[in-house]
Amino acid sequence: MLDAFGALGLGRPDGQVYAALVVAPQSTAGELAEQCGLTLQQSQEALDRLAEQGMATRAPVDRERYLAVAPDVAIGTLIGHREAELRSARAEMHRLMDAFREASRYTDPAHSVEVLTGGEAINQRLEHLVETSHYQIRGFDCPPYVMDPTAHQPRQRAKLKSGVRIRTVFDKEAIAWPGRLEQEILVGVEDGEEARVRPVLPMKMMMSDDRMAIIPISVGDSVLDAAYVIHPSALLQALDALFEAEWERAVPLQTALGGDDHGPGPESDHLKLLGLLAAGLTDESIARSLGWSARTTQRRLQGLMRELGATTRFQAGMAARERGWL
Repeated sequence: MLDAFGALGLGRPDGQVYAALVVAPQSTAGELAEQCGLTLQQSQEALDRLAEQGMATRAPVDRERYLAVAPDVAIGTLIGHREAELRSARAEMHRLMDAFREASRYTDPAHSVEVLTGGEAINQRLEHLVETSHYQIRGFDCPPYVMDPTAHQPRQRAKLKSGVRIRTVFDKEAIAWPGRLEQEILVGVEDGEEARVRPVLPMKMMMSDDRMAIIPISVGDSVLDAAYVIHPSALLQALDALFEAEWERAVPLQTALGGDDHGPGPESDHLKLLGLLAAGLTDESIARSLGWSARTTQRRLQGLMRELGATTRFQAGMAARERGWL
């Protein structure tokens, strides 16, 4: 236990006295000195430090006696402080590694690509990517997911408020992921994130400014617990160009869901159908995305076809474009 206290920055006399006070509340400095094998001065100084750190208090009636603050509060506070220090140290480590790679990329190309293994390491690097972005975050979002796809949304939204531009291209399966459209994606768009949809994406990726990209390593339909980190290089420039090309080809999410102001025209359900069809979603994916049953999706699709006077989806798309609905 005393070794654990030392790891939290609590000196040996202080840890001894706190542990003794937990077991024997309402003790005096003299009683604690005797229990811990300390001098009276050492015991009193330890109690003063514990009180200053919020780990001990004087008894309300007899002020010469002391009470220990509950361990989950007292020790939990120490752990919180140490975790904050470790997070700060980790962020500084990543900053220095970025500078190291930037300085060595011309002399040692091996530093341009890094392989991360383990969910915790990947998650920490994603946090670092989001927190250190200066002007933009770009991403491809598609399943399968090795971790919760919404995990970094709060941090990204905080970056939006600081002026960082966030653009994400979702594939049709990401949009159709149960509950995700309403509970996360549209919330992000309301906060200022820019979102577009493509039928298929070449990979999953998150890119910070023009200095770093993280790509989960996939094998077929499975995602390994590993990821590539791409640092400034010709490869990162190629990923930059790939994102911009896919972004230009993608359908804006507001258009896909019928969110644009088209003036007189179809009802909102029909606009949503048109947008999702244009994005390449299947009937089943549309039903999951909008929370409709398969029967409701078919009924509304047939109603849209009748309104457009079309007998095929191709005709419906052409008719909708002629009317300015797409």
